[in-house]
Amino acid sequence: MKFPNKVKIVDVGPRDGLQNEKEPVPTEVKIELVHRLQDAGLKEIEVTSFVSPKWVPQMGDNAEVMAGIERKSGVRYSVLTPNMKGFEAAAQSRPHEIVVFGAASEAFSRRNINCSIAESIERFAPVVEAARAKGIYVRGAVSVAVGCPYEGEIAPERVELVARLMKEIGVQHLGVADTIGTGTPVKVQRAMEAALKHYGLDDVSGHFHDTYGQALANTLAALEMGVWQYDASVAGLGGCPYAKGATGNVATEDVVYMLHGMGIATDIDLDKLIDAGKYISDYLKRKPNSRAATAILNKRAN
Repeated sequence: MKFPNKVKIVDVGPRDGLQNEKEPVPTEVKIELVHRLQDAGLKEIEVTSFVSPKWVPQMGDNAEVMAGIERKSGVRYSVLTPNMKGFEAAAQSRPHEIVVFGAASEAFSRRNINCSIAESIERFAPVVEAARAKGIYVRGAVSVAVGCPYEGEIAPERVELVARLMKEIGVQHLGVADTIGTGTPVKVQRAMEAALKHYGLDDVSGHFHDTYGQALANTLAALEMGVWQYDASVAGLGGCPYAKGATGNVATEDVVYMLHGMGIATDIDLDKLIDAGKYISDYLKRKPNSRAATAILNKRAN
């Protein structure tokens, strides 16, 4: 079987990972986490989101976090921007990339951003146009691409619809997201095939949550298709505020351990990555939600 020789990982821990934390995480802790991730070799970091602090209070310090990062050459910093107001604020902070999210489920779209799928795409269109006019790369994501907490299983045709609509408004890259972690390998491959009807292999990525313990298997299934870009979250941070019981994204440490064991390059230093995960987990007063990190930290302790 031919796997990619190299994989690019976007660490979404600082944004997707921390956004649901109930207690405020200080700005300096978020900045230090970004610094530790880039020192571990991460070249793509999703830093924050420019959403209303009323809805996501944890991201209320977005501009301060972006301003406080000591930018490292060769590292790209992305932010989430749900609407034009968010984009205008985000543009001031000079991100390399913005992310827009559309759901493959009407019910999820309404609960999450209070509009239909078609309306959400309409809302994103001027954002995409404005970003590209400024030379900012635009990444899109199809959330709940295989399963939805309100609609159950999602047909691949829904993913294809969102992929087509995203392509039509100029979104340059598409992430296929198993937001609630109910996906299994064949379902994920079908969702990915649907996205590939409108995007090339170099312009798709996987974003898999580990709620049912399937995230690494789903990553492997996408690797078998030649997909070489993935989102992951240091220490397995995160969840979804609109999906009860959904756990964090797949832990970056676990994905890197698996890839290195397969002889696939990532340019990431696993030990430094584990240190970054331990740093944020210690702050949050919990253990890293990563099997590889737990095993290696236990080994170090002995």
